[in-house]
Amino acid sequence: MREKINNINIVSLGCAKNLVDSEIIMGGFSRSGLNIVDDPKKSDAILVNTCGFLDIAREESVNTILEAAELTKDNERKLIVMGCLSERYSSELQKEIPEVDRFFGTNDHSQILSYLTGKDFMKDDPLFFRSLLTPSHYAYLKIAEGCDNGCSFCSIPIMRGLQKSRSVEAIEAEANRLVESGVRELLIIAQDTTSYGWDLKPKRYLGELLNVLDQIGEPLRWIRLHYAHPAHLSKKTMEAMALSKKVCKYIDIPIQHASDNILKSMKRGLNQEGIRKRLDKLREFIPEIRLRTTLIVGFPGETEDDFKELCDFVEEQQFDRLGIFTYSEEEGTSAAFLDDDIPRELKDERKEELLSIQNDIMLEKNSNLVGKDLSVLIDKSGETVSVGRTEYDSPEVDHIVRVEGKQIPGDFLKVKITDYNEFELVGTER
Repeated sequence: MREKINNINIVSLGCAKNLVDSEIIMGGFSRSGLNIVDDPKKSDAILVNTCGFLDIAREESVNTILEAAELTKDNERKLIVMGCLSERYSSELQKEIPEVDRFFGTNDHSQILSYLTGKDFMKDDPLFFRSLLTPSHYAYLKIAEGCDNGCSFCSIPIMRGLQKSRSVEAIEAEANRLVESGVRELLIIAQDTTSYGWDLKPKRYLGELLNVLDQIGEPLRWIRLHYAHPAHLSKKTMEAMALSKKVCKYIDIPIQHASDNILKSMKRGLNQEGIRKRLDKLREFIPEIRLRTTLIVGFPGETEDDFKELCDFVEEQQFDRLGIFTYSEEEGTSAAFLDDDIPRELKDERKEELLSIQNDIMLEKNSNLVGKDLSVLIDKSGETVSVGRTEYDSPEVDHIVRVEGKQIPGDFLKVKITDYNEFELVGTER
């Protein structure tokens, strides 16, 4: 090992929850005097934070590790791997990729820092302040780790364990630190945000947390809710959202399917009518709300009738934003014991058919916005055109607004919409 590590390169893969872990590690490195470098060739150590959810993510993680290993062969550069893939498959990976110096799990922040800096760290050490990898005006706020849900297709509980909610006080303190640093939008994340606090003693609830966060002052303007399990979305949470001044009229509520047969096999806890009632209640509490959901096609046993039910439900509900995955068998899950009987080509065909339905829905919705004024948060500045988002769009996964002129990231603008397509709006500052 090098006598001293001065420069470290970090590669963060996977979801926003992984991103937060990388930001915590970066904060510890920065406060320990290490330099974070973008070029791995200029580093003394490379840290890869892996994703192990779905086959395509595992493949990307392994390829990234192998690419990093090529840079460590002929020198003393260290290679460290952490995250979900490492948590679950470290013993296999150690044999297949011996170039890796150490494997760590998803929550081994202090051990990673101690290994690379030679210093002792406690989990609640004040050095664990994050260094954001997002633009400085928005940040993800992770309110819990792990998951208690038993969805038959999901390996997250195997990799990240059962739910461990953070205290309201700890979350509020971190939110205040982020806002004091200039964050104007907080994106609430967990494996299941709607069951937040159920594991605490005494129990706490998401609606209570939203009420607390809503009291944070400027410059915070938006609070955005992600990963809301429909079976756990309570009226109290809806009420808190409706009464809040800062919670966006937006929710990410993955329903996964709409056929009763498939929902039961997925162990989702609600049938189609139960999901419909939740969505209807949401719209009753918050008439202007925009709904983002996620679906899985090609689940074992999905018949043509099951898929038609799903298509009909998408047409009926007119979701504002939609993500679609093809089913991927996850080792260790109960669905892995089912016959993965839908051919890959048919999975892809069903995905494309649903995307076509959704594209028509989004095209019509966006056409209705022409001539209207919307509040837009600028994310990226350009010389002639800048890029922002409305209250109804989360970064990276949702729609964008192209605004004429060179704007300042983090600014909120009033924008008149002049043009559109399925995924973008175009406008001018008022």
